[in-house]
Amino acid sequence: MIRIRFCRRGGEIVGFRVKGHAGFAESGQDIVCASVTSAVQMAANGLTECAGLPADLSVHEGDISLRCEGGDEGAKLLFESLYLQLSLLAQDYPKNIVITDTEV
Repeated sequence: MIRIRFCRRGGEIVGFRVKGHAGFAESGQDIVCASVTSAVQMAANGLTECAGLPADLSVHEGDISLRCEGGDEGAKLLFESLYLQLSLLAQDYPKNIVITDTEV
């Protein structure tokens, strides 16, 4: 199962952690893992490379976390877009993805 935790400060997303594997299919064939990974990489690259925002990014096999506080409206939009995309995937694959929110 993929466990996704969004960190919020004052209701606004300031980071996330994605951990685990979906277990939907064999490695290399798992469309759920691929979908989550693609969405997370797009958001992380958008924040760090395109927007140039300073972020605390950690990437390990099956575990990625990103924290970026003090971002602008573009950062908020990217975080909320990621939340929406992953929430829709979790609705489609509730046995493979669980999302939680934490106020920090």
